[in-house]
Amino acid sequence: MRWLGRLFNTRDTLVRLTLLDLAGVGYLVFCTQAGRTPTVTQWILAVGAFAAALLLHRRPVANMVVQAALLAAAIALLDDIMINQVGASWALIEITIGAYRARTIWLAAGLLAVVDLTNTIGDPADRVAAGVVGLALEVGIPLLLGLVIRANWNLARQAQERAAAEQRQHESETRAARADERSAIARELHDVVAHHVASMVLRVGVARHVLTDLDPRVGEVFDDVHGTGTAALGELRRLVAVLRDPDGVRGDAALTAIEPSALPAAIGAAIDRARQAGITVEADLDPAIASLDAVRGMAVLRLTQEALTNVAKHAGTSAVAHLVVAVRDGVVHWEVADTGRGGVPAGVPTGGGLLAGVPTGDGHGITGMRERVEVLGGRLEAGPFGTGWRVRTALPAVVAASDRAPVRSVPGERGAPADSPAPEPA
Repeated sequence: MRWLGRLFNTRDTLVRLTLLDLAGVGYLVFCTQAGRTPTVTQWILAVGAFAAALLLHRRPVANMVVQAALLAAAIALLDDIMINQVGASWALIEITIGAYRARTIWLAAGLLAVVDLTNTIGDPADRVAAGVVGLALEVGIPLLLGLVIRANWNLARQAQERAAAEQRQHESETRAARADERSAIARELHDVVAHHVASMVLRVGVARHVLTDLDPRVGEVFDDVHGTGTAALGELRRLVAVLRDPDGVRGDAALTAIEPSALPAAIGAAIDRARQAGITVEADLDPAIASLDAVRGMAVLRLTQEALTNVAKHAGTSAVAHLVVAVRDGVVHWEVADTGRGGVPAGVPTGGGLLAGVPTGDGHGITGMRERVEVLGGRLEAGPFGTGWRVRTALPAVVAASDRAPVRSVPGERGAPADSPAPEPA
């Protein structure tokens, strides 16, 4: 079937003409009239036709002229003109298939008709009439076959062009819809969320300056809330910028780590930010993370950002954080452990914590991490580890509803009582 498809492919003229030449050789060897051996002249004209077909397969007009000349010579010199007649007729098919102008097709058909009619010069009227009728076989059928093949190729090409145009239009409409959706989300973030966060930051700042006689611990909380709110406003502005113009922030790997190949750079950026905050971070990253799917890759990135910020807030700059991200049998094993104090820093109410720069006195930081992990079919484990704290999880390769682990209670934050013993190292 593959060769049959190539036989009618406009780019594979050499295949068709090679098969034609082989058929001609077979005719000369096995099918000459009355079993007579082909003459030297017949072989010369046949070989000329074969060679012209192969050498001029990309120049159909030149091939047509050579084949017509050989046919005229065969009419004058031979009794059996089958080889040269078929060669000229097939040359007309090739011109009809590939010619850019209709005039070229009709001139080639006229040339072949004139050459064929020279075979009837000097014959009686009835033989001349038979020769004219024979043009339907020698000229008309090749012309008709070439036009049919040409029309089919044109229809196929037009269908491909329409499909490509429809695909481009669909992609354009999809991009436009996504852009509209991003713009709507950006407006809501800017007009509602950012407005309220800015208002809270402003009020905390006013309170911090107006209320001068404060307990130092309350002052630390005010300072932390003000700094956290200011950082949150910066992140909101960056997120709004991403939503409005994704291509304008390609340099920020932390915001654009949707593609798998961007994940190592994004994690590296999170590690650099933690080190700038004074934490010593030891990272053990599996190169296979560059092939993770976008959903699990983004989960790993967000977990890393939140856990390292948690280390900075709870363990202090004297802590050493060890980050491990490994892929084994398609399962992503993620862990962040530190050597810090393992308790709640001064100035923070017992049972509370700070995660990713957001005050989480009700344990929402670990809750958010756990929810992100459980959506992917994993289970987050957090608890004391040596002199510090450890958070770890394993994200399965394929998550089926029946395979998801049941939700189990885990410690809410540093210093919160654990419901189960600390997990063993992954």
